[in-house]
Amino acid sequence: MIARALETEILRLHHTEHWPVGTIATQLRVHHSTVRRVLAQAGAPVAQPTPRPSIIEPYRAFIVETLGKYPTLRASRLYTMVRERGYPGAPDHLRAIVARLRPRPAAQAYLRLRTLPGEQAQVDWAHFGKLTVGRAVRPLMAFVMVLSYSRHLFLRFYLGAAMNYFIRGHVEAFASFNSVPRVLLYDNLKSAVLERSGDAIRFHPTLLELAAHYRFEPRPVAVARGNEKGRVERAIRFVREAFFAARTFRDLDDLNAQAAAWCEGACADRLCPEDRARTVRTVFAEETPRLLALPENPFPTEERIEVSVGKSPYARFDLNDYTVPHTHVTRTLSVLATLDTRAHPRWQCRARHSSAHLRPRCANRNQSPSRGSGHPQARRPCAPCARSPASRCTQCEAAVPARRRARRTPGCAHPRSAGTARHPRRECVGGGDRRHTGRRRRAPGRRASLHRPARPRPRPSPAHRGGTAQRPALARHQRAPAGVKRLRKADHGVYR
Repeated sequence: MIARALETEILRLHHTEHWPVGTIATQLRVHHSTVRRVLAQAGAPVAQPTPRPSIIEPYRAFIVETLGKYPTLRASRLYTMVRERGYPGAPDHLRAIVARLRPRPAAQAYLRLRTLPGEQAQVDWAHFGKLTVGRAVRPLMAFVMVLSYSRHLFLRFYLGAAMNYFIRGHVEAFASFNSVPRVLLYDNLKSAVLERSGDAIRFHPTLLELAAHYRFEPRPVAVARGNEKGRVERAIRFVREAFFAARTFRDLDDLNAQAAAWCEGACADRLCPEDRARTVRTVFAEETPRLLALPENPFPTEERIEVSVGKSPYARFDLNDYTVPHTHVTRTLSVLATLDTRAHPRWQCRARHSSAHLRPRCANRNQSPSRGSGHPQARRPCAPCARSPASRCTQCEAAVPARRRARRTPGCAHPRSAGTARHPRRECVGGGDRRHTGRRRRAPGRRASLHRPARPRPRPSPAHRGGTAQRPALARHQRAPAGVKRLRKADHGVYR
């Protein structure tokens, strides 16, 4: 709305001075459309600009027809197509024309979905950045399950979204609810749906075993239809804003403890979106009798994989090397590991079905967790290690002689650690007074055996003990390898 005086000045300049619209707009500092509107309201004839033919006119019909067949075709591809047909313009001009000619999708109407008490729950993963554990950087994923009727929420964080974490989240959620809903809604993630063609769905076999154990129905939503499970999507947003924002925690266990307290406290005391007069806690108490009862035994959640152990007593599992008994080398072991870092992974041999409990599971990477001195199956130090108490290993308390450190001779079984003597790469099998197993220099391409004792050094004959007689020629199998220095008899006849 402009002042009345300005309208009068616009009419005077147009009728008396015969100024054009552009000059009036420039001198009075108003927009040209304002000048045209004032003149049109006064009934004054306004000269319309003569339209000029555009360079896009010969190609307009082709662009409209192509966009009718391919509504999402990019303007860059259209520019290449019309350029091949002789279009001389620039791509920016064509991009503006395509934006006006592109057909708009029809607006979609959505219905609000309502469920019965105890009928449905919705499940999804949420990514919350990364968590650094030692030298490992692992994804921090949140497993979220929300009951559709009462909006009661379950939240648990894991270091990944693998199948074992997915199953563990279900078991812990059912234990937290102390009941099971009849239907669980998923999107088409690989942990739930392996393959889908229309309504033909192939579920993950482990998920089907879980569903048979707890007697619920897994139901994936349509492809690219996240609105069909909008309750869990909104719950994830609520978790980001009301719980995770600006929150500090020591480790994963501390974060999960805070999440459990929040779910049972402030989250349960919020107003229910379906009934603003009651809280989520009250509606959940009403819904609980309608849910299914838990089975007598929970579903097993141990991670089971097979690993191959070489000649060294270490097995690679979850980015770390775990020690195994020396009797389990060169075998294939079955690993049964829980997600609790305070529990002990169990290594089970397929041949003899024997098991060994090791150190707690490590979330770091490239580590070698092994037994400490307090472990019931810790190895005893061998006899040579226990004779000269010059220094001690921090893992097995085995004594390592000082002269062995100077000669870099193997003295203990365990890997080298800060502040202790130099240890070899192989482990000493121990065994009381058994002969010390040393590390030998070997030819390229050969691997030293862990259980093969070192070949003893031949004793000199009485003829040359005084040093005057010439040493006799040794047999080929008694000679030291080329470039290897002979050690004294006190060093157990080990070539180093």
